[in-house]
Amino acid sequence: MQLRKAAAAAVFVLVCLLAGGIGSIFTAPEIPTWYAALNKPDFSPPNWVFAPVWTTLYILMGIAAYLVYEKGAKKKGEVDAALAVFEVQLALNMAWSFLFFGLHSPLYGLICIAALWIVIALTMVKFYGISRPAGLLLAPYLLWVSFASVLNLFVWMLNP
Repeated sequence: MQLRKAAAAAVFVLVCLLAGGIGSIFTAPEIPTWYAALNKPDFSPPNWVFAPVWTTLYILMGIAAYLVYEKGAKKKGEVDAALAVFEVQLALNMAWSFLFFGLHSPLYGLICIAALWIVIALTMVKFYGISRPAGLLLAPYLLWVSFASVLNLFVWMLNP
């Protein structure tokens, strides 16, 4: 039974890491070229910070989703709804990379990240109602996306 739970948890983490990998298809080639040429605010972190932060956040997302999934038999409708919202935020997460980096559009990225922030907050609330640790595991993600939103806003404003 423990092996089955560990495997299920690993699948959730891998799905989240895969979403990050898909986003990086649009991001990685643009970092040394398009992104490097943008005007960025002074509080913009060095490029090397993003990969470990996002990797950590994807792992936390996967663990949180697994904790909610694990409650499925007891709270089927709630769990299904929470995981559906989780899927939407994961899709918006990947979409942001495409819009911001793939299309070179800080404006579209800003619109997307605003929607992403709202859906992450909703996911946190839904997860917290099912598993408090799951909801709390998404707090660093919401904080990072809050910071990323401000960074995105400044990039848009500094690059008319």
